[in-house]
Amino acid sequence: MALPLPPGLTPPETAFLCEMEMVTVIPRQRLEGLNLLGGPIPPLQPPHRTPLPLWLALLLKRQRRANILPPPWLSPPSLIAILEMEKSSPSFSPPPSLPPHVTTSPPFLPSATADAPPDALPYHWLELGEMLLEAASDDVAEPDNVRRLMRDLREVRMAKMRAGVGVLEGGREVNLNGVGGMEVAEGRAFIGGVVDGLRKIGASKEMSRREREAEERENGIVGGDDDEDEMDT
Repeated sequence: MALPLPPGLTPPETAFLCEMEMVTVIPRQRLEGLNLLGGPIPPLQPPHRTPLPLWLALLLKRQRRANILPPPWLSPPSLIAILEMEKSSPSFSPPPSLPPHVTTSPPFLPSATADAPPDALPYHWLELGEMLLEAASDDVAEPDNVRRLMRDLREVRMAKMRAGVGVLEGGREVNLNGVGGMEVAEGRAFIGGVVDGLRKIGASKEMSRREREAEERENGIVGGDDDEDEMDT
């Protein structure tokens, strides 16, 4: 008997999807092109830059056949600017803008290549940055500083998510524009628990109200608290 699956994507599943993001590599040796299910891979000719899926770029990096060019936002100056933006605004920093005439969905835009905008975090920023720091830290400028800045960004943004959940009690909605895929996967359990708790509290209040109204009708009291308020006035 199969166990019930949790709703939504788990963090490992989100990281797996991130490996389909396109990154820019500089090949260190000639390699023939490949015909893959996701599309053809052009021949690699050093020192020409070539966009490749992240999973293939990591494989070539581990085999020392290519170097990976980190996206512009994965640098200390860009991360510092984005972190200051996050601290100075209650909302999340805006994601990269959609290019004109784009036909792909937002999670798979070319936002992790060397031509990506330096001032916006893409959908898979967290997991992609961690993968590059783990497998290609020698290709990242100031990797230790980048790790610290990414940790600070993660803490600031998660604090915003936790604070935003508090408005659900008042019946308002939470604005999650700009939240990344891994952040959604990690925060789903917390947010879902809060929503379930608020739903139970609301149901309990509604049941108490109905029981009170039924008791008042049995006692011949019509109007309940409203009549008492009118008598006080």
